[in-house]
Amino acid sequence: MVGLPCIYICEFCLKYRKSKKCLERHLVKCKLKHPPGNEIYRKGSISFFEIDGRKNKCYAQNLCLLAKLFLDHKTLYYDTDPFLFYVMTEFDSRGFHIVGYFSKEKESTEDYNVACILTLPPYQRKGYGKLLIEFSYELSKFEGKTGSPEKPLSDLGLLSYRSYWAQTILDILMHSKPIGDNEKPIITINEICELTSIKKEDVISTLQNLNLINYYKGQYIISVNQETIQQHEKAMEKRMLRIDPKCLHWTPKDWSKRAKCV
Repeated sequence: MVGLPCIYICEFCLKYRKSKKCLERHLVKCKLKHPPGNEIYRKGSISFFEIDGRKNKCYAQNLCLLAKLFLDHKTLYYDTDPFLFYVMTEFDSRGFHIVGYFSKEKESTEDYNVACILTLPPYQRKGYGKLLIEFSYELSKFEGKTGSPEKPLSDLGLLSYRSYWAQTILDILMHSKPIGDNEKPIITINEICELTSIKKEDVISTLQNLNLINYYKGQYIISVNQETIQQHEKAMEKRMLRIDPKCLHWTPKDWSKRAKCV
C-alpha cells in the first residue's frame, strides 16, 4: 500500500482501499454513518463522539494513520489501547462527517488533556480547531482538573492554543468584578486556573506573552489596557463557534480503578 500514488478512504469507518472500484464495493457493504463510539455532545450540526482505543482498535488505528498524513510528529499508530479519541463531526442527510479529533491518555501522570489534535485540511481556519481545544478543556472542567496539551505541538496547533489561552484568560479578567471596598477586581492565577481548567504554567506564560503582568509596589499585578480589550472584543466577535456545556452529556471514568479490576 505504501508505494501507491493514491489511496481511497471511507470517510465513515476510515478503512482504506487501493482503488476507486474497491472503495465503491466497500461502500455498498459499509453501514457506518458515524464514528463507532458514544455521542456525548450535540448542538446544531456539530457532534462529538468518544471512542475507546481498546474497544474500537481498528477505527482508532485508521484514525491515527489518517492523522500521520498531516502531522509530522505523529508517532502513535499500533498501541491505541491507553487512549480515548474524541471525534468532532458535522451532520447532514448523508451522515456524520469527520471534521477533526483529539486523543487523550486514559491516565496521564503529566495532566495532559490532549495527546494529539488535528483539524482536517478542508475545515482549517474556520474556527473548528479552537472548538476542539475548547471541548478538551470542557472535559477537564467535568473532571475537576487542570490540563495541558502534550508537547511538542505542531506550528498550527501552537498558534491555536496560544490564541485560545489568550482569549479565555482575557474573558475571565474582563468579567471579574470588584469585591467589597476594592476599586479594582482581584483575581489570583490559581482562581483563573480553576475557572478555565488551563494549567498554571500555561496561564503564566500567556499573561507574560500578552505583557499583562507588572511589578508594582512590591507585588505582581495583572493590568489590561484599553487597546488589549478592544482587540479581544474584535476577536470574540469573529469566534462564532462555541461549546455549550449544557449539551455535553458525559461522566468521567476512573481508569485507575478499572485497571485494577482487570
